[in-house]
Amino acid sequence: MIYLDYNATTPCDRRVLEAMEPFLKERFENPSSLYRGSRENKKAIEQARQQVARLLSCAPEEIFFTSGGTEADNWAIKSTAWALREKGNHIITSSIEHHAVLNTCAFLVKQGFRITYLPVSAEGIVDLEVLKKAISRETILVTIMHANNEIGTIQPLTEIAGLLKEKGILFHTDAVQTAGKLPLSVKELGVDMLSLSGHKFYGPKGVGALYVRKGWRLPPLLHGGEQEHGRRAGTENVAGIVGLGEAARLAKEEMAEEAVRVRALRDKLEEKIRQSVPEVIFNGHREKRLYNTANLCVKYVEGESMLLHLDFEGICASSGSACTSGSLEPSHVLLALGLPHEVAHGSLRFSLGKYSTESDVEAVAAVLPEIVAKLRAMSPLWPKER
Repeated sequence: MIYLDYNATTPCDRRVLEAMEPFLKERFENPSSLYRGSRENKKAIEQARQQVARLLSCAPEEIFFTSGGTEADNWAIKSTAWALREKGNHIITSSIEHHAVLNTCAFLVKQGFRITYLPVSAEGIVDLEVLKKAISRETILVTIMHANNEIGTIQPLTEIAGLLKEKGILFHTDAVQTAGKLPLSVKELGVDMLSLSGHKFYGPKGVGALYVRKGWRLPPLLHGGEQEHGRRAGTENVAGIVGLGEAARLAKEEMAEEAVRVRALRDKLEEKIRQSVPEVIFNGHREKRLYNTANLCVKYVEGESMLLHLDFEGICASSGSACTSGSLEPSHVLLALGLPHEVAHGSLRFSLGKYSTESDVEAVAAVLPEIVAKLRAMSPLWPKER
């Protein structure tokens, strides 16, 4: 198998699995109990909290563990909205957010909140002037993702934060695609809340974290026990949290070197496709994007058909977000860039990672032109005289 869908999920690093294993076997005690094994497990959780805090350059007490990025997004947005409802009912987001944000905002509309969805440029970047005009006296929260999961475009969070700070508006970012890939400092970014997920950087699924700036007392989303300093109820997923901490530690140490290697592979893949497949549109900003992400639209061909043929060749890729793979609609992200429906339907996303190799790139470059030629020959839209 050639796996090129790292933005959807990543394999667990062997060292992460080794760190987790004792907590799946003999170290099973509930960390909220008082006996020795429980106290040791509580220490392991706090060590992981420190590791995640170092990844984000923040204080450990600003990190709260969750079941993943979706819960973290829901917690940040819903709890902020409900807590500040008396101050206003207006939330601003972008039109290319992950559905963990978009569907949370859609839910809040039913609760009487007003949502503004900012348009983006053809490269997927939010316009600061448009954001300025969207802000009103009722604006209580802005939630803009750090990097898009489909096209990889990175948003100017620091500039956005500067604009919001002078107006006293809280700022949340979904950093699920950048945590563990890019060096992050929440202070430099200027965000009040940040979501991340372990399975996006070689940690386990089912665990994530929400950074909450010290001084912002975000109300709980889940109610029950006093876990996570009374902010997130439920018996802790000790093994998952330990795995997240180890993944954060490894990412902090290794991401710089890995970025250079993966970027070179991604660029080589794009160049080979550009040279061998005509009528292809590459999506996202050419420079301000994730170094591992290549998103393209192949005209006159459906993305799903290409994916099935790639799968037959043992190559795993994507046609957008894994969370919307059951939808028949084209990517909302690509439509927001201004691409026509018929072009957006022909999208492919290759996202590379730490186990990607030169031979993976060569394999895609060898089979994709043949796949596209075969599908275009059957397409009624492809001009036959070519």
